[in-house]
Amino acid sequence: MTPARLWPLGLMVLCAVAITYAFGDRLTYQALVDSHDALEAFRNDHAVLTSLAFVTIYAAMVGLSVPGATIATLTGGFLFGLWPGIAFNVAGATIGATLLFLAVRFGLGRSLAERIDASPGRIARIKRGLDENQWSMLFFIRLAPVIPFFAANLLPGLLNVPLNRFVISTAIGILPGAAIYTSVGAGLGSLLETGQRPDLGVIFEPRLLLPILGLAALSLVPVILRLRRSLQ
Repeated sequence: MTPARLWPLGLMVLCAVAITYAFGDRLTYQALVDSHDALEAFRNDHAVLTSLAFVTIYAAMVGLSVPGATIATLTGGFLFGLWPGIAFNVAGATIGATLLFLAVRFGLGRSLAERIDASPGRIARIKRGLDENQWSMLFFIRLAPVIPFFAANLLPGLLNVPLNRFVISTAIGILPGAAIYTSVGAGLGSLLETGQRPDLGVIFEPRLLLPILGLAALSLVPVILRLRRSLQ
């Protein structure tokens, strides 16, 4: 690995620090409340531009791992409704995650994966096990709400996961969470009129959490079956 391969990551870190310092106070729920009238007016006057700008900004936030993705998802629901809000939120999140994935893989992933493959011992065996069950593990880390989104973007890049698998599993795996928060955002207007705040912990309510955990467990079935066959 040469230092030149690290420049995308270094540039992204510098941009993330600069954006957080300059705009961190605007990536909050209160900032959304304060600017909701202006955002609605701009969307009404420039619908296509608003859509493109939203997806671009969302992708940049995720790619740079700038705090505020949940607020961005709420904004997508608030501006565009449940549909096409879900599509815009998933598109922005997937594009941003892919940019980070590619930067990590270009800078560290291939070199690290090759070193792990060449090394003896437990770590190499673990990686081979992950390689054999990539689809299952990728869907699991997306569906399990306890795994940070940043980590779910970072680890596949370090393990040299194929790009197409990463993109597909990301777009599908984040759909349940995106649908929930987009729905909350779609109802934000009525909450603001009554002075209420949205429940951002709604995803951890049993009626929503249990089905998502069920999907996460279902994604591990191929891993369990393969392990069972190997033990027979």
